[in-house]
Amino acid sequence: MTLPAADDPALVPLLRRGDASAFDAVYAAVRPRLHGFLLRCCQDAELARDLLQETWLRAARAAPRLRDDTRLAPWLFTIARRVFLSERRWRRADLTRLLLLGARPRPTPPSPLDRVLASESQRRLEAALAALPLACREVLLLVGVEGFTPSEVAGILGIRDDAARQRIARARAALAAAIEEEEP
Repeated sequence: MTLPAADDPALVPLLRRGDASAFDAVYAAVRPRLHGFLLRCCQDAELARDLLQETWLRAARAAPRLRDDTRLAPWLFTIARRVFLSERRWRRADLTRLLLLGARPRPTPPSPLDRVLASESQRRLEAALAALPLACREVLLLVGVEGFTPSEVAGILGIRDDAARQRIARARAALAAAIEEEEP
């Protein structure tokens, strides 16, 4: 059986029924994008892989409850974002407990992403993006890298369309200012 493209609504009923080949098709099509999104959000390659795996586990558990009108990529990015935010809250609480006990976190070594970035303009862009608050960074990644519409971003973030458009505009302005600060 030939499966439709990963963004085809015909995959939704197949996923609901637990069709492994449909899941494989969606996984193959969306995994690189999800991994890139998570990597840029958490800025830790190992953690991004763990979050990606948790995203797919949650997606597999939730698949039987998919509605017919579900758009798979935005649905998966919503799950990935929630997994990331959950991990971030947990780590913040864990770090607070460690600091109360007097422990100091070890500095993290440069990530593989830092070592791979070869061009200076790419490095400046990545540095400016990393310096932005998470709310700005995630909307820019969803719109600029993943190509979601502001309406889809609103759905992923759980906010109104006009709030998403406003957040995107503010994030773009913040990124432009951060890039200007990075320039020699």
